[in-house]
Amino acid sequence: MKSRDIRKLFTEFFEERRHVALSSSSLIPPDPTVLLTTAGMQQMTPFFLGLEKPPHNRLTSIQKSFRTDDIEEIGDESHCTFFEMLGNFSVGDYFKREAIQLAWELSTGPFQLPPERIWVTVHPEDDVARAIWRDEIGIPPERIQDDPEDFWGPVGETGPCGPNSELYYDRYYEPGGDTQGGPMGDSGERYVEFWNLVFMEFNKLKDGTLVPLPSQNVDTGMGLERISLVLQ
Repeated sequence: MKSRDIRKLFTEFFEERRHVALSSSSLIPPDPTVLLTTAGMQQMTPFFLGLEKPPHNRLTSIQKSFRTDDIEEIGDESHCTFFEMLGNFSVGDYFKREAIQLAWELSTGPFQLPPERIWVTVHPEDDVARAIWRDEIGIPPERIQDDPEDFWGPVGETGPCGPNSELYYDRYYEPGGDTQGGPMGDSGERYVEFWNLVFMEFNKLKDGTLVPLPSQNVDTGMGLERISLVLQ
């Protein structure tokens, strides 16, 4: 599957589910707290904070992004400085349940990823997301792992943030084989995190206080290069 086909499939999947596609914003953002655009959610920040009305409460985009915070990992099989982030967003519409359902539907449907090769992580205190993956999606409990780092954001010192849930692909899966402890136990390149579902429900202030946002929102990010690695 060529990268242009992945972009097209992703965008059309969410447009069919009433998401409005937005163009990528500039790599040089209007947000003064960051030097460069590092995530697809940055152009959504005014919507999440309730400062501006979004063109629709369901959005999708393919955002050009640039990061240096993991510069020491650049050059391995899954880290780039410049990349494209495929994302779907909800501004006060759906939340954890539908975000998880949509991610699973696209991953195992149009992208045709074998369900048995997908693992997920959740924040240790997010019992809701864990229950949805286990009881509604049907992922076995042993393939749902706690990750204390599953709390995303904000992009700068302040701004929208919240717990997240990540999807990993087992590149070397063998039926009945050794899982090497799953994503949390793997120190190599076996498990590739290809999609991050962020449940944006807080605004972090300068003093570190987490204040509930005006609405519960969803911000997801799927790296084009990573999903290309998996699909190709």
